[in-house]
Amino acid sequence: MAAYTTIDDPSAYFQTALYTGNAGYNTITNDGNSDLAPDLIWGKCRSTSKTHFLYDTTRGAEKRIESDNTGSEDTSTNGVLNFYTDGFRLGSGNTENDNNETYVAWQWKCNGGTTSSNTDGDLTSTVQFNSTAGFSIITYTGKSPIEPLDVGHGMGEVPDMFIIKNRSGSRLWAMYHKELTSPAENRYLILNDHQYGELANSTVFRNEAPTTTIIKTGENAAVNQPNENFVVYAWKERQGFSKFGKYFGGGSGVRPFIYTGFKPAWVMIRNISSASNWEMFDIKRNPANVANLKLGANLSVAENGSDLGSTSQNNIDILSNGFKMRTSSTDTNASGDTYIYIAFAENPFVTSTGVPATAR
Repeated sequence: MAAYTTIDDPSAYFQTALYTGNAGYNTITNDGNSDLAPDLIWGKCRSTSKTHFLYDTTRGAEKRIESDNTGSEDTSTNGVLNFYTDGFRLGSGNTENDNNETYVAWQWKCNGGTTSSNTDGDLTSTVQFNSTAGFSIITYTGKSPIEPLDVGHGMGEVPDMFIIKNRSGSRLWAMYHKELTSPAENRYLILNDHQYGELANSTVFRNEAPTTTIIKTGENAAVNQPNENFVVYAWKERQGFSKFGKYFGGGSGVRPFIYTGFKPAWVMIRNISSASNWEMFDIKRNPANVANLKLGANLSVAENGSDLGSTSQNNIDILSNGFKMRTSSTDTNASGDTYIYIAFAENPFVTSTGVPATAR
């Protein structure tokens, strides 16, 4: 498979920032090759137990949701206060900026906060879309009476992965991933959960695949409830920049290599066969192999905290063209289990002009 890409500098669309909290105003500036004005910020305290925090430019500054629990959107007047042209500004919030605690913030570029109305579905959704990066932020409000709902996503392509959160109610985070057991639309994952692998789907995505124009939700309150507000983060693969794939665990003595076509900057892995945690890696926290500093999308615990495994478990190597398992732990490499992953690039394996990436 060719590794050429139209995105020679992935830092224009995804970057990771590390920072230390100061319990006051705190401006976080990105340091990638390109300036990145984030449209989605997903952050987590590394040094102690605190919830994840997600902010985006469609919902607006100060509007927080948390991936490790089912809570509704809240207004954090001391959280993310401003989105800047190459970073963001924080207030004194304990979750986002506690004094002397260390943090990570993963950031994606969409369309600079500019949205449009979309009427492809059964209602008018609000869409912010970046075609180059294959990323869309969608918001919508459930209709009354409740019934199966088509939601326009504005991508013009079938999304490979999307996550939906009910902003108004205390509901689970529902995820579709194209590599769930076929047919993928008959399954779903819960981002805030560790108790299950993939689950059979009857009311979440109503057993109907997304199309080039719409996401099809059922009558589950996680994705469709009259007069309640929802947000969707949706992606389509871009060669050399993003990959939404699967692999099979090898267990003791077998270390699968997963080809992505780029040097990953960020990887998230989930066992879909068994109860497990979401394991999150990035090259800022792990600038050299072995990548052994983990956070869990479903866990508020600190880096390598309880259930994530010590620095000797659930580890990977991040390579110039993919990543490789280093252990046989359940969350990442149990024999016979199936795993899905989500990865974004630091560098394409080969640029559009034929320049290869360097090894770590």
